[in-house]
Amino acid sequence: MKPGARNSINGKVTSIKSDEIMSLVKFEVTVPHEMASVLTTESVKEMGLRVGDKVSLVVKAIHVLPVKD
Repeated sequence: MKPGARNSINGKVTSIKSDEIMSLVKFEVTVPHEMASVLTTESVKEMGLRVGDKVSLVVKAIHVLPVKD
C-alpha cells in the first residue's frame, strides 16, 4: 500500500524505545537534523524496524496553521 501523504523525507533509525503498547522511534535526517515518531509497538515489530535501518519518513498533518508576522 502506498502512503497518501506527499511530503516525504529520507532518514535513518537512531533509536527505538518501546513498552507493551507504544514505541518512540527517532530518526537522523538531513533537514531538519532529527525527527521522531510515536507508533504502536505492534507496528514497529510488523515493520521489522531496527536501529540503523534506512527509511522514508512521510509527514502528514491533520492541521496546517498559517502564521503571519
